[in-house]
Amino acid sequence: MTEVSVAKNDVAATDELVVLKSVNKHFGALHVLQDIDLTIARGEVVVVIGPSGSGKSTLCRTINRLETIDSGTISIDGKPLPQEGKALARLRADVGMVFQSFNLFAHKTVLENVTLGQIKVRKADRKQAEEKARGLLDRVGVAAQADKYPAQLSGGQQQRVAIARALAMDPKVMLFDEPTSALDPEMINEVLEVMQQLARDGMTMIVVTHEMGFARSAANRVVFMADGRIVEEAAPDQFFSNPRSDRAKDFLSKILHH
Repeated sequence: MTEVSVAKNDVAATDELVVLKSVNKHFGALHVLQDIDLTIARGEVVVVIGPSGSGKSTLCRTINRLETIDSGTISIDGKPLPQEGKALARLRADVGMVFQSFNLFAHKTVLENVTLGQIKVRKADRKQAEEKARGLLDRVGVAAQADKYPAQLSGGQQQRVAIARALAMDPKVMLFDEPTSALDPEMINEVLEVMQQLARDGMTMIVVTHEMGFARSAANRVVFMADGRIVEEAAPDQFFSNPRSDRAKDFLSKILHH
């Protein structure tokens, strides 16, 4: 066990996958991201937490250019984010995204939702794409729902299909923007369990969430944001038991009920 974690830390030191440098973003007069510097290593699970309006979701959305930035640079696997066109479509295939709302195509079956990107963007053969899709649906625990339409599924099942759809593209990194916030409480765990397994399998993940249990158990690092800035980042044990900043102490005192 120790050897694995040592190896993982070695990887973290040398293998940078997502790098944000001096990133700034405004919405009108609101400065939502202020000089953000953040590096995520291959295989690392980084959980971004903080109060509402702190810039967490915006940060997440800049990494696959769903939001543009005003200044600074973002690179994925050594390449700067492309501006538009085919290069941007390829980048979005490399950067899987799971949203609060599941964003599945309502008029397509679950299986079609998971094969579509493989066929259109990755130019996969339909038969291979369907085989892969069924394998991924099995992996996230919804294989039996393959021929249903999204409206026939629970929220938790839809979100697991959305995760399978992102995985089908063989992404280098997965972004999760509050993936459980639209779910009923009893469905949250089934989605978090899939995410826990992805983390154990070595997927590079950036997760914006309010689920502190997930942050404690699955993250290599917790990034705490407030007012558009990264206030603090630390290993989960250190962050939750001994936060350094007053802002983080205040935040944790409100959300962690002893």
